Amino acid sequence: MSATPPLPFVKMNGLGNEIVVVDLRDSSKVFTPQEVAAVAADRSSRFDQMMVLHAAKTAGTEAYVRIYNADGSEAGACGNGMRCVGWLLAQAVGRNRFQVETRAGVLDTLVTDPTAITVDMGEPKFGWQDIPLAEEFRDTRAIELQIGPIDSPVLHSPSVVNVGNPHAIFWVDDLKAYDLTRLGPMLENHPIFPERANISLAHVTSSESIDVKTWERGAGLTQACGSAACAAAVSAARKRLTDRVVDVTLPGGTLHVEWLPDNHIHMTGPVEFEYEGVIDFSKLVKVSV
Repeated sequence: MSATPPLPFVKMNGLGNEIVVVDLRDSSKVFTPQEVAAVAADRSSRFDQMMVLHAAKTAGTEAYVRIYNADGSEAGACGNGMRCVGWLLAQAVGRNRFQVETRAGVLDTLVTDPTAITVDMGEPKFGWQDIPLAEEFRDTRAIELQIGPIDSPVLHSPSVVNVGNPHAIFWVDDLKAYDLTRLGPMLENHPIFPERANISLAHVTSSESIDVKTWERGAGLTQACGSAACAAAVSAARKRLTDRVVDVTLPGGTLHVEWLPDNHIHMTGPVEFEYEGVIDFSKLVKVSV
């Protein structure tokens, strides 16, 4: 890893979701999974997701953003990370509205202040093949999947959706009644999810509010997952458990989610700057992935 020169990074968080942002728009460098995992393991640059800015691929966008999980795998979306990127870009370009591109498509960002950054997360995908699932389910509002005995399952019948990443949402009455650190890894890697999945527990508290706790694919139990908040919001609306505008409360705080008539999801929430640092590849410990 010593062949790569040191790279500056910015450490931020979105509701406690730890984010590292690296700007490579003037470089041809592309991180390997092993490098990503090593950066995540280093005490000075530990993260849940790393957002790496590359030169724009599409006219009118500010950057192409690769999103990496702490295990080195690549993700299609990270709502909290996109708000962090949005805040940094707003300071750099001197505008409060702009577009960036990810593997999930071109995303609009509106920056009002550090406490109110809105990201258009795009359109949710509900088709079983788009999530994707390993077998056909015509109604993805509740699929046949359970953990525990057939006659008394611990968790069952999740809603599934793709919001940049695959998500499964289990509807429960009490988030604290389940050990997601034990159940999350099993469900993330269940054969029904060929690309693994983010696993969330969701409790509807009113027509305008949901409590959510998430085991994040490739990262583990997290204080907040923006795409999971969006996934829970649209899934709740599909099941007519809530309205299409809700506040989603996660362990780290609350996000405001709107599922608009044009099918786009708008997510609004805060970010926090923590510090700047340098990734010294010569000092990273090699990590197998």
